[in-house]
Amino acid sequence: MDIEISNRMHRLPPYMLGKLKQMTYDKRKAGCDVIDLNMGNPNDPTPPAIVEKLQDASADLRNQRYSASKGVYNLRREVARKYKRLWDVDLDPESEVIATIGSKEGFSHLMLALLSPGDTAVVTNPAFQIHTYAVVLAGGNVVHIPLGNDDAFLESIENILEHVTPTPKVMILNYPNNPTTICVDLAFWEKVVAIAKKHNVIVISDFAYGETCFDDYKAPSFMQADGAKDVGVEFTTMSKAYNMAGWRIGYCVGNREMIGALATIKGYYDYGIFQAIQIASIIAMREHDEEVAKQAMIYQKRRDVMVECCRKIGWTVDAPQATMFTWAKVKDEHLAAYNGSTVDLCLDMVERAEVAMCPGGAFGDNGEGYVRIAMVENEQRIRQAFRQLDRVLNKGYAHATDKAATGA
Repeated sequence: MDIEISNRMHRLPPYMLGKLKQMTYDKRKAGCDVIDLNMGNPNDPTPPAIVEKLQDASADLRNQRYSASKGVYNLRREVARKYKRLWDVDLDPESEVIATIGSKEGFSHLMLALLSPGDTAVVTNPAFQIHTYAVVLAGGNVVHIPLGNDDAFLESIENILEHVTPTPKVMILNYPNNPTTICVDLAFWEKVVAIAKKHNVIVISDFAYGETCFDDYKAPSFMQADGAKDVGVEFTTMSKAYNMAGWRIGYCVGNREMIGALATIKGYYDYGIFQAIQIASIIAMREHDEEVAKQAMIYQKRRDVMVECCRKIGWTVDAPQATMFTWAKVKDEHLAAYNGSTVDLCLDMVERAEVAMCPGGAFGDNGEGYVRIAMVENEQRIRQAFRQLDRVLNKGYAHATDKAATGA
């Protein structure tokens, strides 16, 4: 029997982060100590009190049943309290907050709720993959715009909204940005709201790294801008700031009509996140602001080491103000050996240097020439990773574990 796959599947490229993760797994299974700086997958522990709350709540029979697909009320109330405490934003827990199974699930289901086949979304280039492919999976079309954070970037968006037919329905923005780490101020979001109202376009903000900031920078929430709730929503997650990536819990806040539409879609797809995880997340948000700040400082120290190491091997990098990544421009002669392809370079670095990084080209054409390096290992391991890269890229050793030849 011939199985005919949906046309939307043919619009999806190979998921590069997954391919590199599989290569890393296979190498490790074969006994190689690959240093994995590929994904934004925290390797620091979830604070113990959150884990203990999960354990206690898991034993309660009341939490072993189906939960509410939009999240239990107490969780949504705690999200609203957090937004008020950190960003002075007022949210109605009942109609303006919804829990999601991480942010990727929420993004995908919201696109199903918002887009009809043929509708168009404006997405930056480079961009985190789900921003593009959630639109594709919903049957929509994507108009890419070179990523920026200034007035020229906003003028480019306006130009698209004025001249593309049909007029785009959605624009997806992400600051602090993954993969490039660029940031914005509140004035930027106020201009975005004005543009959205002028052109009747929905705004979706990905705020996953809003609490992972350095050097006294505090990332503004899109929701802080006057009128933001009139035009859009914001996604964030427990994954990064609380080291809860595997727990798969996030939330979406903002425009009540959009929140309601997402709730309707989710009502058909799932019965809610395991209630014990939701209860533990309440404790995380209520009691662990200090732990979040400590984790940001850990990343800041790793950032300083990674920036230093990048520059030592000849890569150009600006010290990021936020996120858990460094966005480095690869030295021209290093890229030349791979015909300019960061994908090929990164695949080869897993094989020969035993270091996993994410190629900038995986995030769009404008990411080519760069690599995204996750700050998920300790400072010693980061230095070791760059010694291994240096041996292969600059010293011509066939394999990074040729330590005898280098005296390492």
